[in-house]
Amino acid sequence: MAFTDAQLERYSRHIILKEVGVKGQKKLMEGRVLIIGAGGLGAPAAMYLAAAGVGTIGIADADVVDLSNLQRQIIHATRDIGKPKVQSAKETMEALNSDVEVVSYHEWINSTNIMDIIKDKNYDFIIDGTDNFPIKFLINDACVMLGKPFVHAGIIRFRGQLLTYIPGKGPCYRCIFQNPPPQDAVPTCRQAGVLGVMGGVIGTLQATEAMKYLLGMEGLLNGFILNYDALTMEFRKVKLAANPDCQVCGTAPRITTLIDYEQAVCDLHAYHNAVNPN
Repeated sequence: MAFTDAQLERYSRHIILKEVGVKGQKKLMEGRVLIIGAGGLGAPAAMYLAAAGVGTIGIADADVVDLSNLQRQIIHATRDIGKPKVQSAKETMEALNSDVEVVSYHEWINSTNIMDIIKDKNYDFIIDGTDNFPIKFLINDACVMLGKPFVHAGIIRFRGQLLTYIPGKGPCYRCIFQNPPPQDAVPTCRQAGVLGVMGGVIGTLQATEAMKYLLGMEGLLNGFILNYDALTMEFRKVKLAANPDCQVCGTAPRITTLIDYEQAVCDLHAYHNAVNPN
């Protein structure tokens, strides 16, 4: 593909990086990333991937924009209240960069549609921008079964975490967190609160992982979980090992079909101490 003069100018700060260059920018423009969730995590991830010129960006969410979203979900504006989040996100991303094809899926992700959505554009990389455990496990299991890399993340209060799964190169989400916690065992962001910028910090790191994967770079978070504490301004990177007895990616998988767990809306820190002990 040949760059236009406008594209050479738009992406010039990428192109002068020796780790990216013209070839790398072409990889980004040919890349396909699916973002599941257009909220606190998905919003900044989508904005930066669109700005970077990632060629095809899918975004899946069935929710509508609410006033309480605007404290952290920067892809939406006051004028978008009541509008489907995927519509609002698509409009913002296309206004930012017309080079990008934005594919919207205005539906809740479940076991009957996730495989078809991932296969729709044969997405190269998946971003888990959701806020509940059942869907996080569903995304993990679908990606393991399809051999698709993805990055998990979650935020609550002043903390966030993320990890990346690369098929055959490290543990999956279920290796670390074997099953969803019981319903109502973990407070939601609505109950416990979340500092608005947490979505920006962690969601942007998710976008970074996606871009590094598309560029073929080393140093992804496969085999690690990265914890961030905004109160102490500390990052902690913890090495993880694959579980050979994992129910979905182990040597003898026992989960071979997708499971729709009961929808217990919650965010990440049920198991925070398992990987981030005091």
